Amino acid sequence: MTTTLRPAGPLQQTDGGDRSRTYDVCVNSRRVGSVHLATAPDFGAASGVIEALGIDEKDRRRGRGTVAALAAEEVLRGWGCGQVQISVPAAATAALRMATVLGYTERSRNMVKELPAEPPALPPGIEVRPMTEAEYADWEAKAREAFARSWMDRGVPEDQARAKAEASHRELLPQGLATPGTSIDLAVRDGEVVGHVWSAPRELEPGVRGRYVYDVQVAEGHRGQGHGRALMLLAERVAIDAGERLLGLHVFAGNTPAIRLYESLGYRTTHINSYKQLL
Repeated sequence: MTTTLRPAGPLQQTDGGDRSRTYDVCVNSRRVGSVHLATAPDFGAASGVIEALGIDEKDRRRGRGTVAALAAEEVLRGWGCGQVQISVPAAATAALRMATVLGYTERSRNMVKELPAEPPALPPGIEVRPMTEAEYADWEAKAREAFARSWMDRGVPEDQARAKAEASHRELLPQGLATPGTSIDLAVRDGEVVGHVWSAPRELEPGVRGRYVYDVQVAEGHRGQGHGRALMLLAERVAIDAGERLLGLHVFAGNTPAIRLYESLGYRTTHINSYKQLL
């Protein structure tokens, strides 16, 4: 039996070159599932995304999802994509195994925490103040560069990584520190800034809103002293004060100390984000 992809609707294209299309997964012309393919808006038309790949229950465990994924990669190659991305729910063990077999490499993970009713206490000696405009001007340029570098270190071409960093900051900080809902707070100890945390409201999953930590950083010379935990507790306080009950974040693969910190604070992984080179 032959597994193929059959267009389920017209190819959608934008003036910027982005494409998307939904396909039926078929076995000998019989529909057994579906998949949505797109180019990644933040990375440009050279990066593709496989989304919502699903095989009907009665047709699972026959390798059809694997063949459909390979067929999807061929479609993306035809679109000129040199890389493909996937995001798999952490509980979807079969899909995660399939991704490993197909040669995908974990790039990052999404994590979320259900917040307590009362704001947590900060460690003794930690004071909090908002970032100033002068500090923001220096921080924003460095943050964009660090964000782009993190993607480059994980297989994203430099032009795509820098484009994503630029687009993200334009979208998330259109008015800088005055962007509604945005909070960039500094932790201070003995009069010296030991780190910062940037958070804002966001849809964490379709239909599920909460607050999101976009950037957290302990200043050099102050690492290994528990300030990372203090900053994450500060983010919880900001979220709870804003009436939120969920706090999400994104962490790159290989950042083991951060992942362990988040897990110790009660965060759980919701999605594993992986990639594969196509060309």
